[in-house]
Amino acid sequence: MAGLAAETMEERVAAQYCLADLPLSHFLQEELIPSEVDEVSRLIAKQFDANAFSEISHLTVGGFREWILSEKTDPETLQRVRFALRPEMVAAVSKLMSIQDLILGAQKCRVVTGFRNTIGEKGRLSVRLQPNHPTDDLKGIAASILDGLLLGSGDAVIGINPATDSLAITRQLLDFTDSIRRKYEIPTQTCVLCHVTNSIELMNSGAPVDLVFQSIGGSQKLNESFGFNLGILKEAYEQALSLKRFTVKPNVMYFETGQGSALSANAHHGIDQQTMEVRAYAVAREFSPLLVNTVVGFIGPEYLFNGKQIIRAGLEDHFCGKLMGLPMGVDICYTNHADADSDDMDMLMTLLAVAGVNFIMGIPGSDDVMLSYQSTSFHDTLYLRQSLGLRPSPEFEHWLESRGIINENLLPVSNSQKQLLAGFSEAFYD
Repeated sequence: MAGLAAETMEERVAAQYCLADLPLSHFLQEELIPSEVDEVSRLIAKQFDANAFSEISHLTVGGFREWILSEKTDPETLQRVRFALRPEMVAAVSKLMSIQDLILGAQKCRVVTGFRNTIGEKGRLSVRLQPNHPTDDLKGIAASILDGLLLGSGDAVIGINPATDSLAITRQLLDFTDSIRRKYEIPTQTCVLCHVTNSIELMNSGAPVDLVFQSIGGSQKLNESFGFNLGILKEAYEQALSLKRFTVKPNVMYFETGQGSALSANAHHGIDQQTMEVRAYAVAREFSPLLVNTVVGFIGPEYLFNGKQIIRAGLEDHFCGKLMGLPMGVDICYTNHADADSDDMDMLMTLLAVAGVNFIMGIPGSDDVMLSYQSTSFHDTLYLRQSLGLRPSPEFEHWLESRGIINENLLPVSNSQKQLLAGFSEAFYD
């Protein structure tokens, strides 16, 4: 659609040869979007660490790939050069990488964050419990939350996409989810994924806002189409910090991204969707978020045509986000009109779990009844934890054990007589 893709495999390989020989220093000499017209470009320039770049300044893009994958390059080294990496460099190297390269490279980049629990430690896999409802019905939402908790999900966040932009309903959802968290002393955080300006207004009114959410992009024009700028994000970030609702670490932001959004808004400036996606990660890391995830297949087949492209894009986004220093998760999903199915999602979530993804989504039956797309279920997380020996966040795991929800093998136990189930019934269904 943007007229940028190679028309033949030969053309694609030739482009990769040219890209591999390009010095990393070239990316410092040419801005893809001029700073004069784009605040994201200005932010990228401000973040750049010239001293750290000296460690890799001699490399080409191809040499940078070999350096990342070298056994001599450890996680501490990659962490040291995070702010030496401009998004365009990271996007470029990802285009030279195979699937296994993307997995191995991401494994080396461990990013740990926290709010009321700790997310991203090695050997851990967290879940956003996503209890969406087409009418924001509280009993329906409560049923989904209960379902997720009893299956060990919800340590990343209990996060609702509201069906409307109503501030009153958003406040109701915030109060409701916070009351559940407090009643059962759940070591997690809640979020209603409303617009950042709504979050600011709600915080001003005293609403229990744990995390400020916003969908973000890689150009000023795209972010303006989303209805915000960097100044608004900074205001929300500082206000959320001032509430001091965290107990572990002060990571108070939650961002979502996704390849193709810039093109769909005609805000891509003639740049490919992968590069635009990684530019969004520069925006995200400015605000030390708790969670960032790409919604990889949600945009549809116009941008990611089939399961194979969705798998590749999900691994690219995860690798690039981790290399940029982000606590990267992935909404492993597809729309019903895409040439993809649940087998493709099984492959992608398994590969991402091997790569060390921080979190995935947990949706009842993997079918979001409000957003009408297919994602991952609570049972998918059980499969990953069982097959790969992964665990929930440490604080959440302790809570699950103390409530008798999981056994010593991290598997759910019968809850017919358990306090949690009885409490939900009394509180929300009488």
